[in-house]
Amino acid sequence: MAEPLIFDLSKDGRRGYTLPELDVPEVDPADHIPARFLRKELNMPSLSEVEVVRHFTRLSRLNHSLDVGFYPLGSCTMKYNPKVNEDMARLPGFAHIHPLQPEDTVQGALKMLSKLESYLCEITGMDSMTLQPAAGAQGELTGLLIMQAYHRKNNNHKTKIIIPDSGHGTNPASCSMVGYEVVNVKSDPRGGVDMEDLKSKLTPDVAGLMITNPNTLGLFDENIGELANLIHSVDGLVYYDGANLNAIMGWTRPGDMGFDIVHLNLHKTFSTPHGGGGPGAGPVGVKSHLEAYLPNPRIQFDGKKYKVTTKCRESVGPVLASLGNFLVLVRAFAYITVNGREGLKDISTHAVLNANYMMQRLKKTYKLPYDRFCKHEFVLSGKTLGEFGVKTLDVAKRLLDFGFHAPTVYFPLIVEEAMMIEPTETESKGTLDCFMEALEMIAAEAKENAEILKQAPVKTPVRRLDEATAARKPDINYYRKPE
Repeated sequence: MAEPLIFDLSKDGRRGYTLPELDVPEVDPADHIPARFLRKELNMPSLSEVEVVRHFTRLSRLNHSLDVGFYPLGSCTMKYNPKVNEDMARLPGFAHIHPLQPEDTVQGALKMLSKLESYLCEITGMDSMTLQPAAGAQGELTGLLIMQAYHRKNNNHKTKIIIPDSGHGTNPASCSMVGYEVVNVKSDPRGGVDMEDLKSKLTPDVAGLMITNPNTLGLFDENIGELANLIHSVDGLVYYDGANLNAIMGWTRPGDMGFDIVHLNLHKTFSTPHGGGGPGAGPVGVKSHLEAYLPNPRIQFDGKKYKVTTKCRESVGPVLASLGNFLVLVRAFAYITVNGREGLKDISTHAVLNANYMMQRLKKTYKLPYDRFCKHEFVLSGKTLGEFGVKTLDVAKRLLDFGFHAPTVYFPLIVEEAMMIEPTETESKGTLDCFMEALEMIAAEAKENAEILKQAPVKTPVRRLDEATAARKPDINYYRKPE
């Protein structure tokens, strides 16, 4: 099942193209291109076109993908996305325009972006929106810059951000980039924020709170209104990490919960294939008292035409060289337009239904640390298999042999031997039943012959890797010794 490197398939003299003879005088490239940009010797493979096509097609068949199987990755919302939205993003009027074109030539695109801003404001309960951030993490950074600008304008000396211990790892990283100190608060026995611990850490120098709701345990915080009021009582702002919006669309909105700032992961919730490093989009919405701080430029409509303006002096400035990751925004607009208000509500309904259906069955086999109604995802623990010498990682590796991608493991950190499962709304009951049956069979194998799990996977193109070394010391260079 292994595929050779493309360099090993190379044969001198082969090529995948032919060019017609020049009908203009030849010119030395060095006369036009600075020499520092030229490399005389490039170690490029020599193959025919059909060999290149077959090589990469064979490689693609070795990968797991949503077109092949189920991705139960918690907090990542790896769901099937309608192919029609890919078609929309490939329409020439969208795909072939440039962000620096004159406004008069892109009125349709600007109208689409403006309408998308209004849709996202309605979905989140925010008053204004920027589409600039290119991913969720950049959305976090943008939201924190807005928070910082607000406090600076009001002469507030704020140095700390509160983050629950169930928060996403990017939250503290974003805070550090802006210069804030992170203060962690622990979870209570029901998986929400421990209100007494929060109160003990609520000081005048708290700039705000970053929280995901439902959180990374898949649980909706029952005290979210009181929590927001407490932060506001010290003139702090409440920031909503939108990674789990897939669970609440149409049922509740961050703006109605008391949040001042929200970022969204359009590539998770609104129809862009997610994973592999992109593409992404992380729009940020704010309540009216923060609108002046949104990144420039902004899109405005004067009643006749759409304009791109940079008038606001209090803006945190641009965070991207364009108005956003445009084709991801096109997909999101198409997805929202097709589904409408009730359709988005149904999406969340089925995501929550699927998660609770799976949780109720799997808690009989694996430990469920927080046994209460969940939202779109839930967290199990493989700790009960420890007596057989089996870890959650072994379960994840064995799942690959059953044809399933593994769920998120060892996150959130507050659950020992964690296994976070998110079925999404796009999977059928049959698929979910097969996945649960595989997990139950793996648990039985752990008791009967744990070595099977420790050797897994055995049916994949590559066997179990040394993941720590692969992550810390990747070897991405190819060197072929001269013959």
